[in-house]
Parts: sequence; C-alpha cells; structure tokens
Amino acid sequence: MKMEVEIMAFGIARDIFGASTIRLSTTENTTVGQLLEQLKNDYPALEELRSVAIAVNAEYATREQVVKPGDEVVIIPPVAGG
Repeated sequence: MKMEVEIMAFGIARDIFGASTIRLSTTENTTVGQLLEQLKNDYPALEELRSVAIAVNAEYATREQVVKPGDEVVIIPPVAGG
C-alpha cells in the first residue's frame, strides 16, 4: 500500500531538494535505509555528501527503522565544526 512521507531538510540538503520540505511517495513498511536510497535516486547530489543522518519524530533513526504514516522525517546533512 502506498503512503506519502513529508521530509524536512536543512542546510545543503535543503539546497539539493530545492525546498525545505518535500513529499515522497513510498510504500508502507519502508525503512529509513530504503527511504534514503529512494532519495539518493531522486536527488543524486545527496550521494556526494560525506554523511547524512535521518531523524524520525525528533530522534536519530537507524537504517532499519520503519517509517510510518504521519512520522516527522528530517534529513540532517553533515555540519562543519569550528
């Protein structure tokens, strides 16, 4: 069954998406890892980032975590320290 996931992006990820929020159509029981792979297929520039973290409902997510309808998904690009 299909579901829509709203994804928020910050920093360089926002620049890559061309928006601070995008909607992605995927299937139920999609894992964070599968979602990230789908995003990299849709937005190849994501592959060039050193690392990308994903948070689901304000907590860092593992690649195995399943995304559910209504979850808040945030792409967190690498942050330079200083």
